[in-house]
Amino acid sequence: MKKMQKFILFLAFLIPIGMLAQTKVTGVVTEKSSGTPLLGVNVVIKGTTTGTTTDFDGNYQISANNGQIIVFTYVGYKAQEIAYTGQATIDVAMEEDASTLDEVVVVGYGSAVKKDVTGAVESVTSDDFNGGAIVSPEQLIAGKTAGVQVTPPSGAPGSGSAIKIRGGVSSLSASSAPLIVVDGVPLDQGSAGLNYINANDIESFTVLKDASAASIYGSRATGGVILITTKTGKSGQLNVNVNHFTSVGSNVNEVDILSSTQFRDLVLANGNANQIAQLGNTSTDWQDEIYRGSLTHDTNVTVSGGFDNSTYRASVGFVTQEGTLRTSEVDRWTGSLKFVQRLLNDDLRIEANVLGAILNDQFGNQGAIGAAVSFDPTQSVFDPNSPFGGYTENVNNDGTINTIAVRNPVGLLEQNDSTAETKRSTGSLKIDYTLPFFRDLKVTVKGGYDYNEVDGRFVIPPTAASNFNSQGLFGTNNTLNRTQLLDVFAFYKKDIESINTTIDITAGHSFQSFYRSNRFQNVTGLDEVNGNVFKTENALESYFGRANVSIADKYLITLNLRNDISSRLNPDDRSDIFGGVSLGWNIMGEKFMENSKVFSQLKLRAGYGETGQQEFGQDYGYIPRYTTGDGRVQYQFGYNPDGSPRFVTTIRPEEYDENLRWERSKTINLGLDFGFLNDRITGSVEVYERKVEDLINFIPVPAGTNLSNALFTNVGNLENRGLEINLNTLIVDTEKFSWNTNFNVSFFDNEITKLFLTDDPTSPGSLTGGIAGGVGNTIQINSVGFEANSFYVFKQIYDANGAPIEGAYVDINGDGVVDVDDRYRYKSPNADAVFGFNSNMQYGNFDFSFTLRASLGNFAYNNVASNTGNVQSLFGANSINNVNASILDTGFQNQQLFSDYYVQDASFLKLDNLTIGYTFEEAFKNTRLRVYATGQNLFVLTDYDGLDPEIDGGIDNNFYPRSRNILMGINLNL
Repeated sequence: MKKMQKFILFLAFLIPIGMLAQTKVTGVVTEKSSGTPLLGVNVVIKGTTTGTTTDFDGNYQISANNGQIIVFTYVGYKAQEIAYTGQATIDVAMEEDASTLDEVVVVGYGSAVKKDVTGAVESVTSDDFNGGAIVSPEQLIAGKTAGVQVTPPSGAPGSGSAIKIRGGVSSLSASSAPLIVVDGVPLDQGSAGLNYINANDIESFTVLKDASAASIYGSRATGGVILITTKTGKSGQLNVNVNHFTSVGSNVNEVDILSSTQFRDLVLANGNANQIAQLGNTSTDWQDEIYRGSLTHDTNVTVSGGFDNSTYRASVGFVTQEGTLRTSEVDRWTGSLKFVQRLLNDDLRIEANVLGAILNDQFGNQGAIGAAVSFDPTQSVFDPNSPFGGYTENVNNDGTINTIAVRNPVGLLEQNDSTAETKRSTGSLKIDYTLPFFRDLKVTVKGGYDYNEVDGRFVIPPTAASNFNSQGLFGTNNTLNRTQLLDVFAFYKKDIESINTTIDITAGHSFQSFYRSNRFQNVTGLDEVNGNVFKTENALESYFGRANVSIADKYLITLNLRNDISSRLNPDDRSDIFGGVSLGWNIMGEKFMENSKVFSQLKLRAGYGETGQQEFGQDYGYIPRYTTGDGRVQYQFGYNPDGSPRFVTTIRPEEYDENLRWERSKTINLGLDFGFLNDRITGSVEVYERKVEDLINFIPVPAGTNLSNALFTNVGNLENRGLEINLNTLIVDTEKFSWNTNFNVSFFDNEITKLFLTDDPTSPGSLTGGIAGGVGNTIQINSVGFEANSFYVFKQIYDANGAPIEGAYVDINGDGVVDVDDRYRYKSPNADAVFGFNSNMQYGNFDFSFTLRASLGNFAYNNVASNTGNVQSLFGANSINNVNASILDTGFQNQQLFSDYYVQDASFLKLDNLTIGYTFEEAFKNTRLRVYATGQNLFVLTDYDGLDPEIDGGIDNNFYPRSRNILMGINLNL
């Protein structure tokens, strides 16, 4: 007991001694260049959780023991460590981190310091990419920056995504997709997407949104430009990285159709004796039969390193991805190699870069998706007496196949072997040489290629109901797209100290050739062979230039110019000049901002530019063309030696426009970049207006005037306006805990201002947007004064209980008759606004991130419900079919295809991505290991009744559903 008392007394003496050993340290933290006090500097005792932050006047106070290290950190400034040796006051002058101030972004044919960029340019780096089971790289930047929408058209394995910049409405008939440039090589826009690139090989995406920035790419840049830069090795010891994940996928939703019980009751209530007799005695959920849980395995190995004058990086990856639709799967091998060599005292730089992939696709017959919502749910999957491979099928009374009835969904999948092998590669060889006798000038020569070959085949056996009468079907298809590129350009940079001005000039020449071929053959049964080969070639020659002027680091001017010469157009119109000019004012460089305690950056930008679009689907549309007729339009010319009639295949002339030219857009952009509290809060605001002229569209012409009653020609104008906001915050930044967020929002508006060669007040516009149900029906329209692709429908009348009245529509024009003239333009698939919110946290070795994405004001036409949600669709020709569950609410007897009842609000909020990980800094000797879990497409909030509110084009007609994925992965760095 006495020993315990002595021990406690000893501790009592130690405690005050330890406390007396701590001394309060005070000081002021300022910016070194200006002496301005810094607010919010983190002051931490190294190796402990003891810390504080500076106040508005840069003051701090902290307790420290002799010998401890005090660490000062601040965003955008170099960290400082100072040993405490008894000083009562420690004042610190923080030095700006040049690597942060001089962040470099890729622009066309070069790069630029971010603070000097004057156009609407956004960059997303690998640190901010989305995670998860991403096979096509477009999904890496979904929701990451304002003005960029990424929409996967379907959930099929390996499928790419549609990218829209600033609403994506830049054309009516030509492409609105952005030009994509990979390591300086513009991809063939008529080729496949980006799924040949391993997402792990990408360093950054840079988006050129306005014409002042994109005009350097001229006639292909109306839809914007996306510059993809792949990763490069770093000098130093060998680094090996292994990344693997396994993902489990499942469908989020199913189409709402009648259960077998509801279906049976409806047939009994409305069918005749023959139809009732067709009811089976089982209960089959056909959507359950065609869908499954899916597995994805993805493994990537990267080796990188370098020496004093060279670096290298090589990677190989393999992914096998099942689709949730049975029988659908893709296997993909990818590889990349980048080598950089510097010679002649770094005056000569050689960079070789190759990306490639081999993809093997097993396609699931997507016709089964529509069949699963219509096939009789009272029938079983198999029939032991069926001659159709053992599958239950709709047959006529005599037992023969009912050729116009819905097919067995499982049979459609299992009796259709459709495969394709894709070989895709892009690459470049780039040589930079700085002239030793004129060191301000650098000359670059770059050769590049884009190669894409697809060999496809399909086999439908003779027993398949879909081709039973023709005794099966066999087909092959080969497509080849090949692009070759040669760029030669020079870069000159000069600092003129006498006037405190820096100028740089880029000027060059580019030639790119395009070759496309398509060969296909179908074999029906064993006798008839139909084969066709299509080939086309074109070339684009260009001269381009850019000049940047920076005066006193405050006043910025950028000029872009490009002359494109395209062989696709007639000699009088194939050459045109596109250009842009943008101005910037770095307000922080002004004297009145020197002592600002609020702003850390403030830059005003303004730009104007013109770009074009030549991707309108036709090569040489100005030349008269002739098409070979088929067997139905042959002409008898004499007789064969055996006396049989001799038939000669005919050719027919096609319409053409000898004055066809590219579309042209003119864009005005105003922007403001800002930063507060030493860039703890940063962001930008952009407003823009884009006018597209000479829109290409099919328009009616008097019959016979151009060998057709329609012509593909330049006729229209379109206007786009928008507002974009990016807001980044660094909420917490300490040694143990960091948290940053990004919020972005974009508002869109578009209007067609001209549509035909001459104004026609009697024409409602140009119909578009084909739908299922009937023959040749459309649900959208392009009209002057309205949004592109507006829905063109009747205004539904409702009863006192709010239920739609069948066939009752508003007489819009008041003529007493409801007819086609009473259809009106109602809503559109174009969103009014899209939002993205990204959060990244790190606590110790834990990391946590998520991405939310929202779209407001976009509407969709539920064609699944309009086509089958009625009693009429219940009964086919000697068959009975399931129908959409909307019939329980409407009671419709017949199709109401053009009712605005089916135009539904498809606004949504999605949790796209959520990742949590933990890093073992020393899992093994000199080994860093990160384990992580990711969820994709975790939830969606929407009022839309269909399968998924995110529908490219706005017409819902049985598409491949997008899956929810849960994955576990490891990343090993050796």
